[in-house]
Formats: sequence, structure tokens, C-alpha cells
Amino acid sequence: MKSNSTKNKTAYPYESYDSAVSEGIPVENIMLDYRIANTVGSMALNFIRQHVSLANPGTKVLHTSSKFNVESLSEDEVSDFVNIRTLNHIRYLNKFFEAVNRKIPENGVFIGTFETFGQRRRRIFSKYQKWLAAPIYFVDFMFHRVFPKVKITRKIYFFLTGGSNRVYSLTEVLGRLVSCGFAIVDYKAFEEQTYFAVKKISDPEYNEEPSYGPLFRMRRIGKNGKVIHVYKFRTMHPYSEYLQRYIFERNNLQEGGKIKDDFRVTYWGRIMRKLWIDELPMFINFFKGDLKLVGVRPLSTHYLSLYDEELREMRLKHKPGLLPPFYADLPKTLEEIINSEKNYLSAYEKYGVITDIKYLSKALYNILIKRARSN
Repeated sequence: MKSNSTKNKTAYPYESYDSAVSEGIPVENIMLDYRIANTVGSMALNFIRQHVSLANPGTKVLHTSSKFNVESLSEDEVSDFVNIRTLNHIRYLNKFFEAVNRKIPENGVFIGTFETFGQRRRRIFSKYQKWLAAPIYFVDFMFHRVFPKVKITRKIYFFLTGGSNRVYSLTEVLGRLVSCGFAIVDYKAFEEQTYFAVKKISDPEYNEEPSYGPLFRMRRIGKNGKVIHVYKFRTMHPYSEYLQRYIFERNNLQEGGKIKDDFRVTYWGRIMRKLWIDELPMFINFFKGDLKLVGVRPLSTHYLSLYDEELREMRLKHKPGLLPPFYADLPKTLEEIINSEKNYLSAYEKYGVITDIKYLSKALYNILIKRARSN
């Protein structure tokens, strides 16, 4: 086992207790700051201070994994809520978030902390020699990350652990928060813990059927505005769909029209995308009649909103396709993608299946000979 230097357990948010008193800071506020700093560290305390006023009586600070303690708070007394208990130990995470949402007012701030699986991996590898850390991490990941999400093993996991010590990705926690009616304000990592600040903007969605498995259905807009569910193999972390607008506004689009530096995509997901494995289940939609072979890509409501009204109206007149005109024209910017789709749809309305044959042959040439790929 590796030897680690002992960390100083005491964190001092002020130069000294006496100096804080001499500055006129109430004793109860000083003691609260010391308790928070000694639990989560002075850097985390500063993060909390940036987003809420700890001197405000309406800012409630708890160290809890029970939604009962949240529900016990009086709504009239809560303006902001801070929980310094790690979210990994909360059994029903969405229920906890929903309880916080009900307690704080609109635009009220919720601050919490959790350990991501990347941080957990670093913690294990810093504690043990590599030859021992690798199998320990594998077993830990399978038990605390995979077991809670697989129907067959879920009940066994919760019976043995009570839901404590679960493993989450950054994407999943942020996506859960957005699904529960919060907007992301900020998040930072301190000493192998991630802290977030979110604000309430709506009621929770109350999603009773979250998607965890390798095969999932994406909500997309089909012909005549009909909502279709397109099948794909998962290449992103769970709850990724809730972060689409946030990631787009923060990162914008890269060449080819995909979101730039998208942390929602998993390592194995990038490999699957390069090999086109992720799109194979879309043939289910083809045989169901939701998609045709060649056609514009089925889009989410958010992506469709990025297009101009003319193209949106043209798109809704036709079925989306398995193979989009992207692979025939290889556009690089959103503007070029829009022009490519307009040209395809205009030609299809004039010449029908002949247009599809032309685009199919050109797309296959680019894919097979030029090795064109979508990121």
C-alpha cells in the first residue's frame, strides 16, 4: 500500500478566531464557517460563499443523506440550500433533488458535492500499488457503478449496501439536476470532490423510467412533427440528453456540426462512433417505417430550433433517414449543413427516389473510399 502524507484536518477560513470577531462577524457565522471548512475544506467553503450568503438565515446548511431532513425544513424559512454530505451516499438521488426543489423558491440556489468515478479511480490508484489498484478498481466499478443500473443485480446491490457509496459520472449528476428542475450555475473540483451550484428554474420532470442500458431510445422529431424514438447503442453517460442545451451554449459546435469537447461521450462511445456500431439499432426504426434509407438526420427539439424556419418546414414534410446528406456533401459548419439539407430536400421534392440514389452512391464513395466519418 502506498504511503500518503497526512493531511491537515483543520481548515481555517479566517486568519484567526479573534481577528474574525474583531471584524464584527457574528460568532454563530464564524462557527458555521469553521464547521463547514473542517468538513469539506477551505476551498470548498469559498466556493459555497461565492454562490450563497451563509450569513442569511434563509441559507440552510445540512450534512444529510436523507430527504426526510430536507422535507422537515419549513418552506418559509428556506431561500438557499447547502448539503455538504456526499451525494454518493444518497439512495434515492432524484427524490432527494426533488425534495430540495420543493423547498427552495424560484431562483433559489442549491449547492452539493459528490465524487465522480474518475476521482474515485485516482483515489484508489493513489492508495494502492498499481498491480493491486487495477483489480480493486475494476471490482469497485462493477459493484458500485454497474450493479445498481442492471435490473437483475439492482435489488441485490441495494439490499447489501442500502444504496450507499454509489459511483456517478459528472454527466449523470448534472443531468439528474437539470431533470429535477435546476439550471447549472457552476461546478468545480476540490481535493477529489466535485462541488456544484445550481438554481431552481422549474418543477422536476419526475422521470420514472431513466435510461441506463446499452440500448436506448432517443426522442426525435419525425415527419409532420411526430415524435419518434430512435434506437441507438449508448455512447454517452446516463442523463446526457438533459445537458444538450447547456453543453451547446457552453461549448458550441465543432467542425461537422457536433458539439465541441463534449464530456458526455464515454471513452468506449468514441470508439463505437468511429466504427458506426452505435447506429446499427436504427435499422429497427427503418423496418418500423419511422426512417427511410436516405434522408435528413432525425433531430432533437433543441437541434431543430437551431435551423431557420424555412428548413424546419421543409424537414417536417419528409421522413428522416438512416444515411443523411452530410456524407454526400461533407459540410463543416452549421451553415453548410443547413445548405446541404436544403439542397437535398429541394432535389428530393423534384426528383424523388432518383435523388436518394444519387446521394446514396456519393455517400458510400465518401465513406468507403475517403473514409468519411461523423465524430
